[in-house]
Amino acid sequence: MDIRQESLKKHYEWGGKIEVISRVRVEDRQDLSLAYTPGVAEPCMVIHKDTDKSWELTRRHNLVAVITDGTAVLGLGDIGPEAGMPVMEGKCALFKEFADVDAFPICIKSKDVDEIVRTVQLISGSFGGINLEDISAPRCFEIEKKLKEVCDIPIFHDDQHGTAIVVAAALINALKVVKKDIDRVRVVINGAGSAGIAIGKHLLNIGVKKLIMVDKFGVICRDDKTLSHAHREISLLTNEEKITGGLDKAMKGADVFIGVSAPGIVTEEMIGSMAQDPIVFPMANPTPEIMPDLAKKAGARVVGTGRSDFPNQINNVLAFPGIFRGALDCRAKCINEEMKVATSYALASLIPEEELSEENIIPPALDKRVAEAVCKAVIESARKTGVARK
Repeated sequence: MDIRQESLKKHYEWGGKIEVISRVRVEDRQDLSLAYTPGVAEPCMVIHKDTDKSWELTRRHNLVAVITDGTAVLGLGDIGPEAGMPVMEGKCALFKEFADVDAFPICIKSKDVDEIVRTVQLISGSFGGINLEDISAPRCFEIEKKLKEVCDIPIFHDDQHGTAIVVAAALINALKVVKKDIDRVRVVINGAGSAGIAIGKHLLNIGVKKLIMVDKFGVICRDDKTLSHAHREISLLTNEEKITGGLDKAMKGADVFIGVSAPGIVTEEMIGSMAQDPIVFPMANPTPEIMPDLAKKAGARVVGTGRSDFPNQINNVLAFPGIFRGALDCRAKCINEEMKVATSYALASLIPEEELSEENIIPPALDKRVAEAVCKAVIESARKTGVARK
C-alpha cells in the first residue's frame, strides 16, 4: 500500500483530524452554573464593557482560523472548499502539535474577493489570528491586502510568506556553505504566482540585490506592457538588466535557482550553465523541477526540495506554528516584514556554523527547537517595531 492509499485508509478511520475538547468539567450543578448560566453572564458583561477582555476571558487568545476557498489546494488546483477540508484539518493539527495553538478550519464556498473578505471580517472577533491557505493567485494578494485593512489581528497567507521565510533561511545557510555573499549573488525564481512573488520580495528584504523572476511566458521584464498588476509590481524591483527570453536564458551565470513551478522543467544543461557552486531549490511537489541527483550530477553544490525523502526539506511547518505562537503571545496587531525577516534568521541560526554542510542547511520539520526559537524572534521583533500589545 503506497502512502496515498494508506493515508486515505487512515482518514476513513479518523473521521477527521481535529476535535473540540472542553477545558472545564461539568459534573454537577455548581460546575454548570459556573461554566454556563447564570455565572457566565458576568464575563459576558465585562467583555460588553471592554471587548479587549475577550483576550483574557475566552480562548480567543490562542485561537487561529485557517481559511480557504479551495481554489489552490496543494498541487490539486481548484477542487472546492469541501475537498480542501482534509488539508485545513491537517494544518490545524500541525498548529496544535508544534506550537500548542488551537486552530479551526473554515472553508468558504465563494470565489468572490469581497465576499470572502467580508465573511472573514465578520468572524474575526472570535479569533486571535487568521491563516489564509490555498487561495489562488492573484485573488490571494487582494484578499490578504483588504483583510489587513479591516482587521486588527494578524493576517498571514502561509503559501506566500511561510514559504518565503523558510526559503530565505535555507538560502542564508546555503550561502555560508558555498562562501558567497547575499548581496552579490544572482537569484532566479521560476514561478511567479503567490509563493514565487512572496519569496522574491522577502529575499530582497534580507539583502538580495540581483533577482530575476520567470513565469511560464519567460523572464518578467518591466518593459512588458502586458504584465498583470502583481507582475508589474515585482518587475519594478527585479531584473535591472532587463533580460528577456526563457528560463534557460535566465539561469546562465546564476548563483541560485528557486523553483515553485512545475515538474521536470529544469535540465542538466541549465544547471551546468549556472555559476560555480550553484544553489538549487527545486520545490515543485511531488515532482521537483529537477530531481536532486540530476542537479548534483550537473554541478549543483547545495540542493533543497519540498520533499521529506531528500536532504534539506524546505517545509512551511518550520515557520507558521511558531510565528502564530509568538504573535498570539504578544497580541501582535499584524505580522510585519521585520517579524518575517527575524523568523528567517532564527531558523537559520538553529544550525551552528560548524554543523553546516551541503546536506544540512535547514532544521528538519520535526525539530522540537523550531517553534520556540521562532516564537521568541517574532515577539522580540513585534515589540521592537511597536506592533505588540503586551
